[in-house]
Amino acid sequence: MTFHPKIDKAREAGRSARALPADDGQPFAFTPENRARLEEIAKGYPPNRRRSAILAALYLVQFQRGYVTSNAIRHVAETMGCTPAEVEDVASFHTMISTRPRGKYVVQVCRTLSCALRGAERVAEELAAALGTPVGGTDPSGTFTLIEVECLGACDRGPVVMVNDSWQECVRPEDARKLADALRTRGEAAVSGCHWKNVGG
Repeated sequence: MTFHPKIDKAREAGRSARALPADDGQPFAFTPENRARLEEIAKGYPPNRRRSAILAALYLVQFQRGYVTSNAIRHVAETMGCTPAEVEDVASFHTMISTRPRGKYVVQVCRTLSCALRGAERVAEELAAALGTPVGGTDPSGTFTLIEVECLGACDRGPVVMVNDSWQECVRPEDARKLADALRTRGEAAVSGCHWKNVGG
């Protein structure tokens, strides 16, 4: 008998392969508002450490474009005063940075130990069936991207599911269909940051 969750070796192999940024042929430049936000963040570092804001720049790219392209990496490098390789190093290291198109709603299931022991893998499987996409994929309509992630910081209230910038605690496998339906009808407002039983019925 073991208390460790079953590991799907094929799923793990796919998760560890990070895709290179796509080249969609579209030029990229920060909007004036996002450039101003980046400059404000960069001011928090010494001038000779400006590249410390690369991760913030990539977040702004993702916020503006939806995902990070090779053209965006070149633009960030020019903006930060470093090489595209240095920007790509940061983009490829952080799993929260996407280098491929994603759905309108990015549904993230925590798979770290506390959530795993409470059934996170089954939550992900049920959500995959309910959303119509495999884990790591996007549904045909481009509405949902489903991924598994590391700790979302609510270990005592797992399994935790995050949708874009909102989250839901204590999601059980049997709640997945209800959560998927709520996301379709109410979008991100369907998740409240609270215990699922209190809002999901």
